Amino acid sequence: MAVNIQQIKDLREATNAGMGACKEALIATNGNMEEAIKYLREKGLAVQAKRVDKESKQGMIGLASAADGSALALAEINCETDFVANTDGFKDFVKNASNVALEGKDIAATLEDEYKMLLVKTGENVKIRRTERYVLEGTGLLSGYIHMGGKIGVLVELACAKAETAASQEAIDLAHMLCLHIAANAPKYIAAGEIPQSEIDEELEVKLNALKEQKGKLPPEQALEGIKKGMVNKFASQICLLKQNYVADDKQTVEAVIAAVAKQMGDEITVKRFARLQLGA
Repeated sequence: MAVNIQQIKDLREATNAGMGACKEALIATNGNMEEAIKYLREKGLAVQAKRVDKESKQGMIGLASAADGSALALAEINCETDFVANTDGFKDFVKNASNVALEGKDIAATLEDEYKMLLVKTGENVKIRRTERYVLEGTGLLSGYIHMGGKIGVLVELACAKAETAASQEAIDLAHMLCLHIAANAPKYIAAGEIPQSEIDEELEVKLNALKEQKGKLPPEQALEGIKKGMVNKFASQICLLKQNYVADDKQTVEAVIAAVAKQMGDEITVKRFARLQLGA
């Protein structure tokens, strides 16, 4: 049957699908609006199935925050092209997905219709890849940060003993700067004690083999112990947050910066946990 432009516009307004897809749906369903909407949803699943092998390494990471700051969430949504990632429809979906993640709900189930329509509209393999949600535990504060327009997302939770410390501008600024630091320096662990022994052994093997190749042989055992200790400390300074040089002042470690703020506040401040999501990584 023939469909008129008003029907197409109405369906587009109801679904946000493309004009061509709306026309196709109306023709296929003899102009029945409800059936046309259902048709588009089913087509969304078909699009996803058809393009399942297409790499989805573009996209965006969104951040949502509870009004009182007691919870934060990140949501990473992937697509195939940067063009789609920059459309308003995709950005709106990321925002909504982040808010759903903040509520601790499943994005695919909660935004099922919106997700299917996004698949129809973009024609790409859009993936709801992962989420991270922090709810404040005990006395402390949360901070979140989005870097490079959604390429990197960071969450940090700091713990302290006094509520006035958590509410202070000094602690808020510290948490924010730690987010920036984590985004830039990509630590894997908070402290050296968290590094698995297997990872340390692997690093030592690589470094000792390189030393042997350079020198022709390894130093005597009594000297080797000190060399190994130095190698482990250097390794920790590269991958552990507290041991890294602070992004805003590389003459200080992150640990020293936190200690200075804690002393100023007359309190103890610790990094309880952090998360860093990098798009497609």
